[in-house]
Amino acid sequence: MSDTSAAPLASLALYEQVADRLRQRILTRELEPGSWIDELKLCAELGISRTPMREALKVLASEGLVTMKLRRGAYVTEMSERDVREAYQLLSLLESDAAAEVAVRATDAELDELGELHEALEAALPDRDAFFAANERFHLRVLEIDGNRWRLQIVGDLRRLMKLNRHHSLFREGRLAESLDEHRAIVKALLSRDATACRGLVSAHFCNGLSATQTAP
Repeated sequence: MSDTSAAPLASLALYEQVADRLRQRILTRELEPGSWIDELKLCAELGISRTPMREALKVLASEGLVTMKLRRGAYVTEMSERDVREAYQLLSLLESDAAAEVAVRATDAELDELGELHEALEAALPDRDAFFAANERFHLRVLEIDGNRWRLQIVGDLRRLMKLNRHHSLFREGRLAESLDEHRAIVKALLSRDATACRGLVSAHFCNGLSATQTAP
């Protein structure tokens, strides 16, 4: 009797690899927001058939990175002002609550780790890309320590979408330094185990981020 289990696994691995490749191109803006995705050209470039490409695009559509348009094909999602505003509002609610939980329940070692991640954020300036990466590591670690997997999944999806935002808050002149000041206050509140202050400071952090996108050129 032949084993038929290998074929589906191979197919799954292929379309996931294609999705990973396309996701990276989208997040690095090699594929710009609003641009049409030329499936045939990409299939030829990657040496694959249309089937794994279409499956990969379905994955990215489920993540919100790709928008499928009837009879027109797939496009890289473009964030509207409303999309940006609503994403920031949700991030504010979810991450401020996570920070409050961490302030109360984290171990001393976990709080020390957050302090170290903040030091990496301090050291990243003036390198914008390094600052982005350190900022993301800090926020992600807070969520991991909180341990709510549903929150982590939702925030992960929202943060991926925010990378599509043409007027990302940290692009605005002076916003990096402002963000760092806000992070200093957040870390101080975390280390003091002040849940109320953490909730308010993280909420304000996202509110200021949203304001920065609205004043960006």
